[in-house]
Amino acid sequence: MEYDAAAQGLLDAYRTCDPVKPLIGEYPELDIDGAYEIQQAQVRAWQEAGRTILGHKVGLTSAAMQRQMGVSQPDFGVLRDDMFHAEFAPIPVDAFIQPRVEPEIAFVLGRPLSGPGVTIAHAAAAVDFVLPALEIIDSRIVDWKISIVDTIADNASSGGVVLGSTPVSLRAVDLRLVGCNLFGNGSLVATGAGGAVLGSPLLALAWLANVLGERGVGLDAGHVVLPGSVTAAQPVRPGDTWSAQFAGLGSVTARFAPQEGS
Repeated sequence: MEYDAAAQGLLDAYRTCDPVKPLIGEYPELDIDGAYEIQQAQVRAWQEAGRTILGHKVGLTSAAMQRQMGVSQPDFGVLRDDMFHAEFAPIPVDAFIQPRVEPEIAFVLGRPLSGPGVTIAHAAAAVDFVLPALEIIDSRIVDWKISIVDTIADNASSGGVVLGSTPVSLRAVDLRLVGCNLFGNGSLVATGAGGAVLGSPLLALAWLANVLGERGVGLDAGHVVLPGSVTAAQPVRPGDTWSAQFAGLGSVTARFAPQEGS
């Protein structure tokens, strides 16, 4: 592959926690298709190492982030089995490079979903239930100096996810109107609502299924889909406790281990 070195550099960054320079500077000709090739090269390497893909995430779902990146659509990445962290269990911050946390409404699929041609109705019919979630985003690019191709190549800046334990049927909530309060160490830090995600998180799910379908990939029953954050991302530090409270969905808490020796 033309960008083997870029893919290997990102893979090495996971191991060493030493970020790489922005790819767009090293490869000025890199476009979105090339960036997804770099992402998929890493996915193949993870699978060859025994990792399992348990879902996907959608990023760049807010109008503000799309304007910042100069794009008119979201991006996506995969969720590996080792990216899922149990609620309340200490998460080591040193496993990441520059982590941030985002509250999201996670979909858990009850049936496969494959594009193209997926509508909102198809997407809703495929959802078994939703859960409150906290996504840990991270960047293997130094200082978060990312362009659209950088974040796509870097698995959409994925890091980890903590799922809540209160499954809720889609019939019980209007996802557009679900409000969220994000607390950091007990203090209210940010607020948002489901409508911040492309107008409705279901639109992000349908978009993902259709874009993956163009690439010959489908979503499986049991897969988790993170459709995008309802607030701005917040930086994570050792010893932090982050909680998101969603109206009608319950809450989810992520605890980060304190710095060793502290």
